[in-house]
Amino acid sequence: MKPIICITCDRRNQGPTPKNTIKIRPPRPEVFIKEALVQNVIQAGGVPFLIPPLSTSIDSIVEHILQISDGVVISGGAFDISPHHYGQSQKSRLDHIDENRTGLELQLARRCVEEQKPLLGICGGMQVMAVATGGSLIQDIGTEIPNALEHEQPTDPIEGWHDVLFSTGQLHDIYGSKIRVNSTHHQSVDHPGAFIVKGESPDGVAEAFEHPKQKCSIGVQWHPEFIDGKIFQYLIHCSL
Repeated sequence: MKPIICITCDRRNQGPTPKNTIKIRPPRPEVFIKEALVQNVIQAGGVPFLIPPLSTSIDSIVEHILQISDGVVISGGAFDISPHHYGQSQKSRLDHIDENRTGLELQLARRCVEEQKPLLGICGGMQVMAVATGGSLIQDIGTEIPNALEHEQPTDPIEGWHDVLFSTGQLHDIYGSKIRVNSTHHQSVDHPGAFIVKGESPDGVAEAFEHPKQKCSIGVQWHPEFIDGKIFQYLIHCSL
């Protein structure tokens, strides 16, 4: 049977009704995920199962996810993790916060690590994995890291923006010593928690990490669904 891969989803408010119509369509919240991520899981041989950012019964929801899934993807999105989750107060730029989503994903990441469930964190998902295991974040790269590269590329994320250099480990086995990635984040991992940083951009920003004792517990700071499907193939392999 094909492995079931649970993927966390994002939330947004639908835009207003266009002015050139008489139809009344008030904006309402939506749960969504980029189709490219779903398609990469399918193409790698998995069955995607989408998880909305729920706010109630998180413990029981996470337990159910662990029971039905063979692997988990914590997807990225246009949100930040509030610094109170890693024992800090706001000291620089802080964008949209979604505590419901963050609460679910932190608990899910923590339990996946405890249960050694194959886990892939993408962009903000990598940051979730760090914070869930006792790590912390750089709240804003541009104001906290001198001479940093621009990590919020102005071009289409389907295009590479900067390199990531890998040291030995699972990620090196997947990608080799270097890969060109997209970049759409202003926060990044500071202390990696239970993980070891294995990939950095040329300015020293953490771009990828892995758990030192688990077969597949990996976070990447870019969006591989727009660049390369290799890491999804690895996740599916580990989930069989």
